[in-house]
Amino acid sequence: MEIAVNRKLYEGMFLIDSAQTADWDGITTTIKNILKKADAEIVDMKKWDDRRLAYEIGGKIRGTYILCYFKADGEKIQDVEKAVQLSERIMRVLILSTEQMTAEDMAKATPAEKAKNEAASSEEAKAARVAEPAPVDADESAPEAETAESDGEAPEGGESDMAEDAEEPYGAEAGSMDEASLEAESEGAKESDPR
Repeated sequence: MEIAVNRKLYEGMFLIDSAQTADWDGITTTIKNILKKADAEIVDMKKWDDRRLAYEIGGKIRGTYILCYFKADGEKIQDVEKAVQLSERIMRVLILSTEQMTAEDMAKATPAEKAKNEAASSEEAKAARVAEPAPVDADESAPEAETAESDGEAPEGGESDMAEDAEEPYGAEAGSMDEASLEAESEGAKESDPR
C-alpha cells in the first residue's frame, strides 16, 4: 500500500560565500543534490543577489543568495536544513511555505537580474550615443565642395559656385534693399500723380 505524499511548494533562500560564485555549477549541483536527497522537485532556481552581510558568518562579510522554488513533503524540510548545516559550501538557508505563489510571481526579475538588465541598457545607450553623428556646424556643411574648389574642379552641379556668386552683386541683402527702394519710389510716384 502506497502512502500519499503531500507535496507543497516551498521557497528556499540559500546563502553562499560570494568567493565561491566562480564555481557556480558546483554550487547549484550541491543545492540540487541536497534537494534530491529529500525527494524534492525543483521548480525554479536562480541567483537572487550578492550583498554585504549584516554580520560576519564564518569570517565572511559578503554573501550571494540563491532563490530556489521546490515541491517537497513537509516532513523532509528538516532533512534539507540538516544537510545545509553539514555542507561546507552553503552558509545558511531559509525555507518558507509558498502555496499561494503563482508562476508569474516566481518569474519576476530578481535584484541581480534587474541590475544586469540596467547595465545592459546603459551599455546600449552608450553605444547609441557613440554611433550618432556629431552635429555639423554651418561652416563645415560642405567640406566636399571646398575640397573640389581647392583642387580646381567643379562640384557635381556642373559649374562652380563661384560663377553663380559672381552674377549676384551683393547677395540676398542687396536684393532686399533694391526692392525697398523700388517700393519707396513707386509710392512717391503715386503721391506726385495728380489723378
